[in-house]
Amino acid sequence: MSGASGASADSPDLPGLDAYLHTHIPLSGAMQVRARAWDGERLTLAAPIAPNINHKATAFGGSVSTLAILSAWSLLHLRLRDAGLAVELVIQRNQVEYLAPIAEDFEATATLAPEANWARFEQVLRRRGRARITVHSEVRCDGSCSDAPQARFSGEFVALLRAGH
Repeated sequence: MSGASGASADSPDLPGLDAYLHTHIPLSGAMQVRARAWDGERLTLAAPIAPNINHKATAFGGSVSTLAILSAWSLLHLRLRDAGLAVELVIQRNQVEYLAPIAEDFEATATLAPEANWARFEQVLRRRGRARITVHSEVRCDGSCSDAPQARFSGEFVALLRAGH
């Protein structure tokens, strides 16, 4: 991946991702989602608790799920961009397991599923114009919570090559 390895919140990739998400997925702006870290293999997005709070003073389940989906989608978006592939990227199915309430700012870190084969995914995408891949994300509170995740996400995404690529 060209230019992505070792990137952090100071890298030009992440502010661009924030702007992209807030423009194209307005819910991310309302949630105040911010890209926190990107190393070419894993992507972390963060959100403050205040705009994502529920009636129990914990993170709203929909916000937890949305942050996990956004982290997984963004991971693929950056990897596909770095591979020079212009695609339409959509989620096909997902599952979220809520393990513990979140009462403070939180973050979601996405990685490819252990069984995912990026090289094969990219090869199928280039050859057939369409490919599927699974991404996992773990959601953790951003402070005094335990090191264990408060939620786990698994999602299958479909990438469709845009015409001319």
